[in-house]
Amino acid sequence: MESMRIVEANPFFYPFQGGIEHRMHVTSKLFAKRGHDVTILTSRLPGTKEVEETDDGYRIVRVPSRYINIYNPPYVISRKVLETLNGLDADIVNYNYRWAPSFDKDISHYEGKKVFTYHNMWGEGVGLTGRISEINDNLYRKRLMRYDHIVAITDCVRDDLVRRGVPADMITVISNCLESFPDLSDEEGEFILNLGRMVSTKGLRYLIEAMRDVDYKLIMCGKGPEAKRISKLIRRYGLEDRVELRGWVSEEEKLRLMGTCKFFVMPSIYEAYGLAALEALSYGKPIVCTDVDGLPGNVKDAGSYVKPKDSKGLADAINGLLADEDRRRQLSENAIRVSHEFTWDDQIAKTEKLYRSIIDGQ
Repeated sequence: MESMRIVEANPFFYPFQGGIEHRMHVTSKLFAKRGHDVTILTSRLPGTKEVEETDDGYRIVRVPSRYINIYNPPYVISRKVLETLNGLDADIVNYNYRWAPSFDKDISHYEGKKVFTYHNMWGEGVGLTGRISEINDNLYRKRLMRYDHIVAITDCVRDDLVRRGVPADMITVISNCLESFPDLSDEEGEFILNLGRMVSTKGLRYLIEAMRDVDYKLIMCGKGPEAKRISKLIRRYGLEDRVELRGWVSEEEKLRLMGTCKFFVMPSIYEAYGLAALEALSYGKPIVCTDVDGLPGNVKDAGSYVKPKDSKGLADAINGLLADEDRRRQLSENAIRVSHEFTWDDQIAKTEKLYRSIIDGQ
């Protein structure tokens, strides 16, 4: 296929880490390996270079920015987004965000070919954050329709957009995948695991409430605005001997914990996909998770499901899986199969074909 000049745009990128940033890194690296010229356009975090050539074959261009740390990720205000984007002379631009007005406005007015990748549910958030998110997404609809195409990361996200009036033929589902699969081990620790950003949409307080009725060790890893609240709940319920907060852990430690936990717990209130769940599945780990958004469609028959915000149901599901070794073994076998259903080799070829068709006006 003829080489393309591709720009991946997002207000955040490494060293800031999250699911969107990880997908951008993997797809950019794979596109570069396939002979395409790839640039990531992002905001300039403190201590980072304006332009950086990576060892993975793509470059990073960072625009001047300032940050207001009121949430995770922070609110970002950037300058020269459209000016910089025009200077990159891309064949196609893929934008990945909708809560950064400076990026949102400038990229929506970019006159070249552009795609929007939808990573989260419409109106995602809890309480005031949810109401603000709903307002923001409703306002963003007009800008969304300026894009040539929309990529949804799950069938659930696609179906939700269609219900809200986005034409179905304007949307293509391109799933998150694993870049590689781990070596499996028989080693198993005496703990269950939760790992990810500590924000209200992850439903972590319901997990802490559930642990009052679970006589087993839970390790929680991650950072975010909910961390202090979760720590207070652990002390309030006297769960210090059962629940261990590790905070942020290295990639090596994260993978070690995933490989040795009894199973993974994901009590999300919203979850368009759940990359951490996919990683846990690849280690053959069953998942106790909420029956919400994209989780059932991705975890499939490797999980035990509960309603969101249901602490008692969560405790029952955890205790039930702890007590049933045969079921854990079956779910473990299912987990490995499910994790191998999608690969980036397939999905990057699908993305490449989509981009080419948009560039050629087909």
